[in-house]
Amino acid sequence: MKMIVAVVRDEFAGPLTDALTRRGLGATKLSSTGGFLKAGNTTFLIGVRDDQLEEALDAIRSVCPGVQVGQGNAKAGRPQQSSATVFILGVERMLKV
Repeated sequence: MKMIVAVVRDEFAGPLTDALTRRGLGATKLSSTGGFLKAGNTTFLIGVRDDQLEEALDAIRSVCPGVQVGQGNAKAGRPQQSSATVFILGVERMLKV
């Protein structure tokens, strides 16, 4: 299982919600602020099975141009304009209560 944490510019939050819903993927949406994108943003928490990861990333890419996927050893110091920053985390277990 994977947890996708996608920090998305506010203007893409609605279209991303729609894109995920069309693919049958659920997400928790949080209003957020911070330094990643230096603007108003929304953070999506998306739990997916391993076989759904690319489908979820495709949904994000389809509405968010210039998506950057965070990597543990990415080089810092080169700011780039993007509409979303995405982190992919391994999850041992997910429960829906």
